Amino acid sequence: MTKFDTKLIHFGSEVDAATGASSVPIYQASTFHHHDIYNPPEYDYSRSGNPTRQALEEYITLLEGGARGFAFSSGMSAISTAFMLFSAGDHLIVTEDVYGGTYRLLTQILSRMNIETTFVDMTDLSAVKAALRPNTKGVFMETPSNPTLKITDIAAVAAWASQHQLISMVDNTFMTPYYQRPIELGVDIVLHSATKFLGGHSDVLAGLAVARTEELGNQLKYLQNGLGTVLGAQESWLLMRGMKTLGARMERSETSARKLADWLQGRSDIPAVYYPGLASHPGREIQEKQSTGYGAVVSFDVGSQERAKQVLSRVKLPLVAVSLGAVESILSYPAMMSHASMPAEVRSERGITDGLLRFSVGLEDIEDLIEDLGQALEG
Repeated sequence: MTKFDTKLIHFGSEVDAATGASSVPIYQASTFHHHDIYNPPEYDYSRSGNPTRQALEEYITLLEGGARGFAFSSGMSAISTAFMLFSAGDHLIVTEDVYGGTYRLLTQILSRMNIETTFVDMTDLSAVKAALRPNTKGVFMETPSNPTLKITDIAAVAAWASQHQLISMVDNTFMTPYYQRPIELGVDIVLHSATKFLGGHSDVLAGLAVARTEELGNQLKYLQNGLGTVLGAQESWLLMRGMKTLGARMERSETSARKLADWLQGRSDIPAVYYPGLASHPGREIQEKQSTGYGAVVSFDVGSQERAKQVLSRVKLPLVAVSLGAVESILSYPAMMSHASMPAEVRSERGITDGLLRFSVGLEDIEDLIEDLGQALEG
């Protein structure tokens, strides 16, 4: 059986069949000629299908082990389209400390369409089960969660969801299929902000979705085409280029993230460190059961908003920015960045404090990153 790192390079479209080119051609076309009006071509309009985008969609399908994959204009576009599988009157169960954009979609947009959401601590399976209603139709997991890195038992939740005929979904952005393949654990739909680790270079905005079955895949295709939430040819090509180095980048960044987490935990001036690879992390055992690594994101609390802003103003190496998963390290302040759309009291309930920082470890030398963060903390 072909190993994952080989699939990253040899995914079926790595050599152009027509020319032998070592890269998927960019089909920069909006429409396609019908040579025979009675026998429509495979491609007729790029919203409905584009050869470059299709190569990407087949690529992520192979990596996740699903039936069909789809590429969208952003991670939120992929998530929003997947949520359009549900109708007015439906109820969803969602990870409580979910990404701020997903929270905003559910509480400010889908709520206007009479789609209800209950947010629960998904580290507690009994809490998930207790949230079930007669009109519950789906379960949405984010594991590790953003930014507190809580771990949900994917297989357990997916099995329970299947028993109740619920659609199960997982945001797999932090782990990527390199470390975690939810479809193999029974999940129905896997979602990605491919802007992050899959793209890996802070130069493309994209989202991906993979369906476990042809039936769900057909439904997602219908929605993708109907909503027009597609990824362009140029971005599809850029994303494929980034994905080829996913294994090498994830392995290097994760090794560094482990060292950073250990260093932070050893400091007396850091009240809390969140990283699934730490022996003290309550979800470590489940993480090791369902994933082959711990990821490259470390969150830590510096104690106060004042100190957090001091660190952000003093670091020299990481980008101080939203997003994550790039070759360069990115230091984020969730309370004012990724989770700014979440009310302060809700953030507090979910452990997203005013002193919490999220460090996405890039490819710099970890000793340099630690030295830089050290001087920022001590300043």
